[in-house]
Amino acid sequence: MAEIVVSAQARTERGKNAARRLRVKGLIPGVVYGGKSDNVAIAIDPKILMKVLRSESGRNSILKLEIPGAGSTSAILKSWQVDPVREHFLHADFFRIAMDVVIRVTVPVATKGEAIGVKTQGGILELVLRQIEVECLPGDIPERIELDVAELEINKALRVSDLPVSDKVKILQDPDQVVVHIISVKEEVAAVGAVAAAEGEAATPSEPEVAKKGKKEEEGPAE
Repeated sequence: MAEIVVSAQARTERGKNAARRLRVKGLIPGVVYGGKSDNVAIAIDPKILMKVLRSESGRNSILKLEIPGAGSTSAILKSWQVDPVREHFLHADFFRIAMDVVIRVTVPVATKGEAIGVKTQGGILELVLRQIEVECLPGDIPERIELDVAELEINKALRVSDLPVSDKVKILQDPDQVVVHIISVKEEVAAVGAVAAAEGEAATPSEPEVAKKGKKEEEGPAE
């Protein structure tokens, strides 16, 4: 996995006003932490974050952060904040890594092939687990874990233990957890009906609750 070079600026000002001034300049605040070094406050172009997230490795991309006056360091994009209305990046955290030290990351799960249970048996494929936590060296982080579902029949499932990974990658989740299964159309309709019924019950108070409320109002406030 090749490193993505990311240029950043060291910053000394903190607080909301300083962050606002940065955003006016087209930058956002960020922090680099982890390892044996102190935290470093940085300013970074949010377009770089978008480039990283849209890359093949996504959030697990290995980054080479270059900060004038603070040297360079290997890191991954650990977390970020986005404005819920404008959908603009607001802040980003970067975690220092060492290429010879194992780290924990979350990797997306994908399926490949057309399942027998869908193609010939009329079932519906449901991907239950869309990402999984693994432990490995930074250079061994898989872009995704693909699970072949071609032979999967209706009412059958593939589990975490069926995920194909190299011996360099350790999966940290329960091996019996269902990753993908094929369900019948009847089960899908029943599930939708159950959700609709539950929502209806939540929207309409039951008779005992109404009676109880009326009795309390008749008694009046306690003094």
